[in-house]
Amino acid sequence: MSKFQRCLPGAFLACCLLAGPALAKRTLAPVDLFRTQDVSDPQVSPDGQWVAYLVGTNDREADEQRSALWMVSWDGKQSVRLTNPANGAAKPRWSPDGCCLAFVSAAPGSQASRILSLDRRGGEPHELLSVMGDIQDYAWSADGKHLVLAMERVESDKTPKPIVIDAWHFKQDDEGYLHTGPGQHLYLLDVGSGALTPLISDPGYNESLPIWSPDGREIAFVRTHEKGPDRDGRADIDVIDARPNGRLRTLVRPYASNGQKLLWSPDGKRITYLEGREPRFYAYSQDRLFVIPATGGAPRALTDRLDRAVASVAFTGPTTLTIAVEDDGVIYPARVDVESGSISKVAMPTPSVVTSVTSAAGHTAMLLSTEHALAEVYALEEGQPRKLTSHNDALLAELTLGKVEDVRFRSRDGTDVHGQIIEPPEFVSGRRYPTMLWIHGGPNGQDQHSFALDGYDSEPQLFAARGYVVLRVNYRGSSGRGFDFAKAIMADWGHKEVEDLLAGVDHLIQMGIADPQKLAIGGWSYGGLLTDYTIASDSRFKVAISGAGSGNQLSMYGSDEYVLQYENELGAPWRSLSRWLKVSYPFFHSDRIHTPTLFLGGDKDFNVPIAGGEQMYEALRSQGVPTQLVVYPGEHHVFTRPSFVKDLVERMGAWVDRYIAH
Repeated sequence: MSKFQRCLPGAFLACCLLAGPALAKRTLAPVDLFRTQDVSDPQVSPDGQWVAYLVGTNDREADEQRSALWMVSWDGKQSVRLTNPANGAAKPRWSPDGCCLAFVSAAPGSQASRILSLDRRGGEPHELLSVMGDIQDYAWSADGKHLVLAMERVESDKTPKPIVIDAWHFKQDDEGYLHTGPGQHLYLLDVGSGALTPLISDPGYNESLPIWSPDGREIAFVRTHEKGPDRDGRADIDVIDARPNGRLRTLVRPYASNGQKLLWSPDGKRITYLEGREPRFYAYSQDRLFVIPATGGAPRALTDRLDRAVASVAFTGPTTLTIAVEDDGVIYPARVDVESGSISKVAMPTPSVVTSVTSAAGHTAMLLSTEHALAEVYALEEGQPRKLTSHNDALLAELTLGKVEDVRFRSRDGTDVHGQIIEPPEFVSGRRYPTMLWIHGGPNGQDQHSFALDGYDSEPQLFAARGYVVLRVNYRGSSGRGFDFAKAIMADWGHKEVEDLLAGVDHLIQMGIADPQKLAIGGWSYGGLLTDYTIASDSRFKVAISGAGSGNQLSMYGSDEYVLQYENELGAPWRSLSRWLKVSYPFFHSDRIHTPTLFLGGDKDFNVPIAGGEQMYEALRSQGVPTQLVVYPGEHHVFTRPSFVKDLVERMGAWVDRYIAH
């Protein structure tokens, strides 16, 4: 019996349910989105005997998403819910001795953020800190006596004030306007006394992502002048003595296109970090793993030979890393020897997507999903996954999902393009089906062998349940096929991607699967943009859905959050107007569009503002093309209100059915 098993809080103990009698199978329905449980952020305990993680659920009565803290024993035999979903939980982090599990929780009825600590011996969580502000990240010191926090403190005055802006990058989805203010800084929290002290007294910078050295003497972190990357797209990785205004030094200033991740090696000698290409490749850059001596020196690339993006990373030994590698429709784990740079792939038994790798005491856990299974926590033992949690098994046991098949074809210029076909559950070979071309966003993402119920990734299976064959294409610009494949569309949007998408449709028609008279198209984010591009290029589609998209890219400059990409890839509009007009052809040639199109988006979206859909809606409406605009109040780029997510998928399905009879 482990030390955890002797002192589980009995009031929270919730053993896994046993399987009941077999249920009649049915197809997926929008209402099932309310039942999904989103498993995330696994954290292995210091002794390796437990894995803490979060479970997100949908509260139908409150119409909100909730999250609760859980943990599962390493043998998978005990599953324990530690907190109530109604209270919310985020960022679970074990204390170094494993006695406590800290987490972030919002204070009820206020703007205050709290860090709570749950003693493994039982009892209620107790408060370590309550502060007016947003706690972005935190980490325990090696002795457990201090926390280092990255947070932005705010004033408690509820009277609205003017938003004063002087930053170049001044908008960010979910965060809003990045206005002039105190910025995000690092603080030291004395766990015993509760004293909170600024680590650095320089208001000219923003600090984030702190990690402690194994000996507790230093803290590494990311520092910028802007809130986010600086104007050159880069950010300092600095190291400071673990005391207020300690000795500060800069190790390296990389460009990390998809967010930074710092790790200190267990022996304290090295720091690993992620680095992309140069800023002009912002939308196509795949993060590569680098290592640098903690005392300073020349950095060394560890994963360049892969020519693939690193999706997650964890030290699983003194000089061994386990990483998640994005590759042609899957994400697989691999081991990296830091000394030699050798990389060995861990073969998964079925096509799957691995994320959120975490390790301690020789035990490695991860999230794993497949094309028919939602993400759950798995142990990675002797190169094989072993399932630890089963939060969504009861729901999945009720469902018959569409079969997923890989597909390959040649684009117009001979480029080899890959994707997937999702068949209706009652698919009959030799019969032609109405076909939905569903386009992923990014563009630096990929359609992959995973399943989710979040209103976006669930769309292929939901359309399959309505009797459609669904085609997903990893067009040029997508990740998973190498840097050259991704950057092939740079400053030439809506050209090669559209050729790849149309080639995929042609291929399904030639295979005798797609009915050429019953074709639909849709997507979200860059998938929405590509929908606009495609229906302005080809009139074969009977109906379209453009979610969070835009057709007039010129109007997005200064309206969205992508100024770094725009000026480095396209150039400023006043210097390269012809290029901006070229990539804005869906709007300026909207008279070519005759496809009934549904435009959707959130009114708080700073990623792709709703104006992008409004402009295209107005252009089609003025020309008599059947169209509709649906605006979801209070929603950002990714919707969080459960009733809106359900409405979204129901509305999209009904719109397509209106124009395609089957």
